[in-house]
Amino acid sequence: MDAIPSERVDGLPEVDPAALPDDAVILDVRDAPDFAAGHAPGAVSMPLAHLGALPRDQLLNLPTTADGQVIVSCGGGSKQTRVTAYLRAQGIDAVVLRGGMRGWQAAGRPTDAQDPA
Repeated sequence: MDAIPSERVDGLPEVDPAALPDDAVILDVRDAPDFAAGHAPGAVSMPLAHLGALPRDQLLNLPTTADGQVIVSCGGGSKQTRVTAYLRAQGIDAVVLRGGMRGWQAAGRPTDAQDPA
């Protein structure tokens, strides 16, 4: 299986946060503390390191939109592009959430946070 790229990947398909419903299912690849600090409602947390260790058959079970896309987000840096490129190389219709969570928040979208333990 191909490895997750170590550098940002440009030129990938993107989706604008404003075009998504508030309850869009988003795959958030940030580490657990960043996810807990604030994420899109209903987002699924799967840190990059964990995702890269999954066998391909489990990748096929990632959360998708109604049209079968996996929307990938991080804070707004390179992790989301790296994971999107990796998933696309595995034959999965993955797209980057433009701007990541910073883009989501800038578009005025709601966020959830978890109380620290």
